[in-house]
Amino acid sequence: MDGLTGPAGTDPVARWHARGGLLPASRVPGGDLAAVAGAADFAVLPVGAVEWHGPHLPLGADLILAEGFAGESAPGDHHDAVPSGGGTPDGTATPDGAASPGIGVTPGDGVAGPRGVLFPAVPYAACPGQTRPWPGTVAIRPEIAVGYLADVIEGIVAAGFARLVIVNGHDANMSTVRAAMEWVSGQRTASLLLVNWFQLVTPDETAELFGPLPSRGHGGAYETSGVLGFAPESVRPGVAPDLPPKPKLPVPHPYVLVESRPDPWQGWSGHVSQASETAGRRIRELAGARLREILRAWVAAPPPAPPTDAPLPAPPAGPTATAGVTATAGPTATAGREEP
Repeated sequence: MDGLTGPAGTDPVARWHARGGLLPASRVPGGDLAAVAGAADFAVLPVGAVEWHGPHLPLGADLILAEGFAGESAPGDHHDAVPSGGGTPDGTATPDGAASPGIGVTPGDGVAGPRGVLFPAVPYAACPGQTRPWPGTVAIRPEIAVGYLADVIEGIVAAGFARLVIVNGHDANMSTVRAAMEWVSGQRTASLLLVNWFQLVTPDETAELFGPLPSRGHGGAYETSGVLGFAPESVRPGVAPDLPPKPKLPVPHPYVLVESRPDPWQGWSGHVSQASETAGRRIRELAGARLREILRAWVAAPPPAPPTDAPLPAPPAGPTATAGVTATAGPTATAGREEP
């Protein structure tokens, strides 16, 4: 087996056409691109970060989560979908070890599952001031991030993939990716979907998993468990003390608060001791199922119209005659004399 053609010389592109699942874009021969793009239901782009999350989590935690959940988008038969920073190399097992059915299709029933094309993850991102000083964080400027992401997204659409889902593992990407998506949507006909794994499990559900103490902080029990659900070997339980996060403002209304250093803070916060691999498997199961539910509805929706530079309707043409009056031509002159 050479890693490109699969076992027994099986062509991964032919297998993908027949069975569905995820096909890595990096394995698609150039001559097959048009046919692959025409057969694909959507393309997938994971976006993460290289960022300090504390001594207990890997620098690529956000990449592991983005690539892992990207693999859940169409987890049929994509044995070659090897992520660059983590996730699930074969992408064919659910958290309980059972065969994954893809989006509403059971492998082996004679019907191809959804076909996704998985593009290599975007590893570097704009990072908040709270994590930039910590060792291992590789941050790029926000204006660079937006321009870079716009080029990547437009390139994928230009390759023939009008539907692109971006699976995010890093909260700061939500603003930069959204800005890039908005720009591309004015340049090309595209349906661009952004899904953040962190939001696919509700606060009430994380409270059921971890109890009443806050769990959804940066590097906290929720995020740590998420990484444990995909790459348990990369986590060092017990090396980070619990850091109860700064309380939220006592108001019921939504807001965004950005502070230089919300003490207590050591580049992470939360009750890390509550994290577990069991909770991680449940998070993976819940968020993965909801991602596939979103994708089913998205793929079933009609495609958008092309962008336009002239969104306003043209003004109606003016009348050539006044009501009740017929326009007539005036007299004409010929060589110095007036026609009768």
